[in-house]
Amino acid sequence: MFELKGAMVAIVTPFKNGKFDEDSFRKLIKRQIDNGIDGLVPCGTTGEAATLSLDEYERVIGVSVEECKGKIPVLAGAGTNNTKKVIELANIAEKAGADAILSVSPYYNKPTQEGLYQHYKTIAENIKVGLVLYNVPGRTSVNILPETAIRLSEIDNIIGIKEASGSLNQVSKIIEGKADNFEVISGDDFLTLPMMSIGGVGVISVTANAAPDLVARQYDEIAAGNYEEAKKLHHKMFKLHEAMFYETNPIPVKTAVYLMGLIEEEFRLPLCKMSGNNKEKLRAVLQDMKLIK
Repeated sequence: MFELKGAMVAIVTPFKNGKFDEDSFRKLIKRQIDNGIDGLVPCGTTGEAATLSLDEYERVIGVSVEECKGKIPVLAGAGTNNTKKVIELANIAEKAGADAILSVSPYYNKPTQEGLYQHYKTIAENIKVGLVLYNVPGRTSVNILPETAIRLSEIDNIIGIKEASGSLNQVSKIIEGKADNFEVISGDDFLTLPMMSIGGVGVISVTANAAPDLVARQYDEIAAGNYEEAKKLHHKMFKLHEAMFYETNPIPVKTAVYLMGLIEEEFRLPLCKMSGNNKEKLRAVLQDMKLIK
């Protein structure tokens, strides 16, 4: 049974000559595991999932499962603004061997709170693995309110929420009212420390693509109650967290991994390469962190 906790990486999807770069992806996964990451999250926003064909989606999940099996769990992204299509994606991921599903709230069509409840309830009823909600109103224009998250937490296989609303008040309300088998995990690297201090169980991290060892260590220190060490790591990574959002995610993080020599500098439209000025600022941060020479 999948347990939502730990330092998990929202991993990028490398491309080469317009195609999924499977060899580089396998190396990225191995690097994450070798550096102590607790779980892999492929095909999310950071993985440019919206631009993948169904065949590519299935292959990315399949490779993730192959590389992680017996080592760390795979929480597969399966989210769009069409409930029927989410179920189709979730079934593909489940068949490929994913341990659980992460599903972003429907974007653009702006459902009501009742619509959100029915959306997630219907997905949960059509999969066998656990379902993790993903609340990121800055990208979707829809906020899964605490009352709705708490209501959804009563459904057996809805096991948690990736919270990226930026509101500790909202997180507190969910933690206070949720069902016992439902967990809250940070979807924002900046808030891992404060969120875990009030009952969060870890982070699904963008920064871990560049610095998995530091993200994993911070989680371990917080989980062990070593808050002074955790604070040092928080401040050490702060500029790197900031750099990951110089432009729209995943442009900076993918550029960082490219500058580290791990993937090609390739995106799929409508995303494009990082602007020259921001790229140099990012390079300076990576050099300061000793991630590149």
